[in-house]
Amino acid sequence: MINYRKILELYFEDVSQRTISSSTGHSRNTVSNVVRKAKKLGLEGLDGTMTNPWLESFLFPEKQAIEKGYYPVDWEKVHKELQKKNITLALLHKEYADEAREGGKIPYAYRTFTENYGKYAKKYKLTMPIRRKPGEIMEVDWAGSTLEIKDRSTGEVLPAYVFVATLPYSQLSYVEAFLDMKSANWLTAHIHAFEYFGGIPEALVPDNLKTGVVKALRSESILNEAYRELADYYRTVVVPSRVRKPKDKPSVEGSVGHVSRQIIASLRDYQCFHLEELNQQIFRKLEDLNTLDFQKRPGSRKKVFEEEEKSYLQALPQTRYKLTEWKIAKVQLNYHIHVERMYYSVPYDYVRESVDVRLTTDLIEVYFKETRIASHKRLKGEIGQYSTNTDHMPDNHRLYLEHNPENNKKWTESVGPSMTRFVSYILRNNIEKKALNILSTLGICQPNMRRMI
Repeated sequence: MINYRKILELYFEDVSQRTISSSTGHSRNTVSNVVRKAKKLGLEGLDGTMTNPWLESFLFPEKQAIEKGYYPVDWEKVHKELQKKNITLALLHKEYADEAREGGKIPYAYRTFTENYGKYAKKYKLTMPIRRKPGEIMEVDWAGSTLEIKDRSTGEVLPAYVFVATLPYSQLSYVEAFLDMKSANWLTAHIHAFEYFGGIPEALVPDNLKTGVVKALRSESILNEAYRELADYYRTVVVPSRVRKPKDKPSVEGSVGHVSRQIIASLRDYQCFHLEELNQQIFRKLEDLNTLDFQKRPGSRKKVFEEEEKSYLQALPQTRYKLTEWKIAKVQLNYHIHVERMYYSVPYDYVRESVDVRLTTDLIEVYFKETRIASHKRLKGEIGQYSTNTDHMPDNHRLYLEHNPENNKKWTESVGPSMTRFVSYILRNNIEKKALNILSTLGICQPNMRRMI
């Protein structure tokens, strides 16, 4: 039996193949074949579990098949084919079985085929990362390192936080700096990344940041509502990585490190006074990064993306998503909620309840248990303004509000000219509050107000 382990141990110690051949007693051709196959499969070292039988099945799996009388499987080809979109093991087994029968050979049964591939993939994973399918996911994260912007007027140095999005198949990345990591910038960064890539992936894989994930659970994480809305609008899904599982999104983890070295580090001494100016520098270096040729495979990130991945992305919608923000508010005793220092009414039945508030540029919507109960135009300008819908008020509050000089004058017109002159006299000769009290006491007022009295 070939001493695979000894051959590779000597090879990894930089011993020449001629010396390995003399030392192990194997021909130079055998040594060359073992070394060549190890290189091809990315094997760069040995551990205690890699025995001679293990190495033989890993390096030359076709030998075992031939010895047992089965048509050998090119597991490397199977592994590469599975990287392609819509390719399954069932389809590959059918093609393999058809090819075996055409050659008069015995094919493996489907169950054995999948089990053997599982063993191969497990070994393969030790030495070579599995590439994603084109257009499948976009991994997103904030870089740990920050850049700086100097306030020209105060001289204060402000941190700029760097967003990174990566398509794992082509490794194409998008990078942009923001002044904070709040929800609005998180969503804006996603929109800009979609537009930079010119399409939408099937899924988004973020870290478990509070801007994207409210609560991380083993079964299904609870997403930030604004993040879920964005995903729905762009017809994609959010699949957060597991807590403390960086391998769930290795591409962006690697890209963050690469971006930190190639972009952030190179701009560490660059002095700028505006975010736009900083991002212009980032985009310039990003273009260099994406067009730089790979070291270990042909092409560049951008070339692989254009030729192999772009066509798999979903088309962008005709209009850009309008940013929304969600907040939680408690209905006060005056049946109003306090949102960004403004006050908006809701039906009085919800006093003391917690409600969800959806904010857009021009509108505020209030939801209770996923049912919309109120909406208002968003107040702007001086703080402390009230937006009150009279339909939200209890009857006695609404009737009291409607008991005013204008409404009383309108009511008297329906009664007659004498009533109009009498009520006008009382209103003219008394301050407003006293006049209204007199009318209420005399029972001379609107019918609705009289019922309240």
